[in-house]
Amino acid sequence: MTTPSSDPPQASPARSVLRRVVQFVIGVGLAVFLLWWGLPRVAHTTWTDVWHLLSQLHAGTVAGLTVLMISGLWLVTFLYTGSLKGLGHLQAMIVNACGSSIGNLLPGGGAAGVVVTYKQLRSWGFLRRDISTMIIVTGVWNVLARVVLPVVGIIAIVVGIGHLNPLVAQAAVLGALIGIGVVVAFWGVLASETFAHKSGRWLMKVTKPLRHRRRPDLDLELAITDLRRRIIEIVRYGWLEMTYGLVGFFGVYYILFWFCLNSMGVQMPFAYMFGAYTVGRLLTAVGITPGGLGVTEAGTAAVLVGWGADPAQATAGVVLFSLFTHFFEVPLGVIGWVLWWLSPKKEPGDAEPDRSTPDDGSPDGDVTLARTASPDPP
Repeated sequence: MTTPSSDPPQASPARSVLRRVVQFVIGVGLAVFLLWWGLPRVAHTTWTDVWHLLSQLHAGTVAGLTVLMISGLWLVTFLYTGSLKGLGHLQAMIVNACGSSIGNLLPGGGAAGVVVTYKQLRSWGFLRRDISTMIIVTGVWNVLARVVLPVVGIIAIVVGIGHLNPLVAQAAVLGALIGIGVVVAFWGVLASETFAHKSGRWLMKVTKPLRHRRRPDLDLELAITDLRRRIIEIVRYGWLEMTYGLVGFFGVYYILFWFCLNSMGVQMPFAYMFGAYTVGRLLTAVGITPGGLGVTEAGTAAVLVGWGADPAQATAGVVLFSLFTHFFEVPLGVIGWVLWWLSPKKEPGDAEPDRSTPDDGSPDGDVTLARTASPDPP
């Protein structure tokens, strides 16, 4: 964390708003282009065939898929309640819905979602330090889940299918090694303070050119050791609840993915279906479009078609899944905002101002670190 005097100059509010507007227009425009023009070409189908399949959906199927989606979102509240003592599941549902809706509307919306989460939790009386720790820990848990999931998918493909295209196999092995390396490094940082300091110094050297332009004052060694201490504080009592929430969320969303594809006529072995799902979940982290929209659908459909699925059916199933996991979360976010506005507020109980928080009450040092650790909400 840095002192106010060493902080880089901040952009004016007008320039910040303009930058957000430009990002929104470019991001949404690129997402529309990738969906409307790119998706059918990558999947070798047409929107006419896709709409024909989607129009045959029954109301009962839509209702069942909606229940699955809401069940997954409810399960992920355990990630929040496990990382912030005193937070209720309804409050966690509101925070997640509002953060997800922003992440689905803005390119790289995770940073904006962090600020929204901070403001909402502060309005319910939670302390600055507890909130920033929760944001950091949930962000780290999210990153680990997104890294581990493709590794599990690769293992499922290799075990379930027994053979892969050599190029795909090499990419799979490389991806698995990177994923395992990230997990090992994370647990190494938690297990050893010495390892945490060495990792911080190594990152300082590797990122020196980038930090020189953006944040020359950022001490990654201090940030990692502080992050380690905070995570340990939460993991001691909340690791099981947080893990249950994320595993349950991704598990229910895989079931939702399977039913979406199955309702469009796609029948494939579990290994292929799960592998395509993990690819899609990984691509949601691509920040060039809101929530990875367009990139995720094109990548997932291409994988399914490459493994032998009917192009129109696979694309329709992927689009249906995207409707539930991306577009339908936006109106849920609106409901979340209304519930937050109606909820009773509580004066924050901080005994004294947090040195890492500016006078206007907005998060600075801690949440800057949280933005780095936290991708778009689940």
